[in-house]
Amino acid sequence: MSRIARSLEQLETDVVACRRCPRLVEWREEVAGTKRASYSDETYWGRPVPGFGDPQAWLLIVGLAPGAHGANRTGRMFTGDRSGDWLYGSLHAAGLASQASSEARDDGLELNGTWITAVVRCAPPANRPSSAERDACLPWLEAEFSLLSPVRVVVTLGGFAWTNTLRVLDSLGGVVGRPRPKFGHGAETVVETTNSDAISAPELRLLASYHPSQQNTFTGLLTREMLGQIWDRARQLGSIQPPLRTSSAPK
Repeated sequence: MSRIARSLEQLETDVVACRRCPRLVEWREEVAGTKRASYSDETYWGRPVPGFGDPQAWLLIVGLAPGAHGANRTGRMFTGDRSGDWLYGSLHAAGLASQASSEARDDGLELNGTWITAVVRCAPPANRPSSAERDACLPWLEAEFSLLSPVRVVVTLGGFAWTNTLRVLDSLGGVVGRPRPKFGHGAETVVETTNSDAISAPELRLLASYHPSQQNTFTGLLTREMLGQIWDRARQLGSIQPPLRTSSAPK
């Protein structure tokens, strides 16, 4: 096992053991105890959900938080709910996932060059973490940026992920262009990270997508074609080499 994989393994252990936010701990465990009727015979995960994917990922996907009866039940991001069905189906069609469905942590799904994570690691009530809960979770995302050194492209699912990914990159020494880029489906920006001690790539390219929530997919705000186009664009951005930075020799 590589050094990166061992470090990500330790990060997973630390994330799963986290109990920083009393409200989220109480909620995730309450949901895991009461369960949804259709899952009454299952044992819920009921803990913080770690990131998942290829340790050599060039593409990082950032969501909002685990679903109460999705990832909070299965223990893997975007697994076991309709949002995950959309996401993994789309990633499979793009050649980034080994299968089109996501049902459990041990269902054999593997990601190709891709890592999936979220801003918040515990299922929040009404899918709305507080600002304090969000801030308590951001160091986990910071750690992933530091450990996933091959990452060149970041796709954020939803405005919450877009805004807070930019906040994390700011905290790690990234330089975001001005004016500050606004969220919108297909929005793009470049974050220069040359002076960051935590990020290996000289720059990261951020790409925004609407979140594959039931509200967005049922209303047609996000279609399968639109989501597929995001992965096409991510591949294009991943192939762009940053310009060489040279310094003039002293005269």
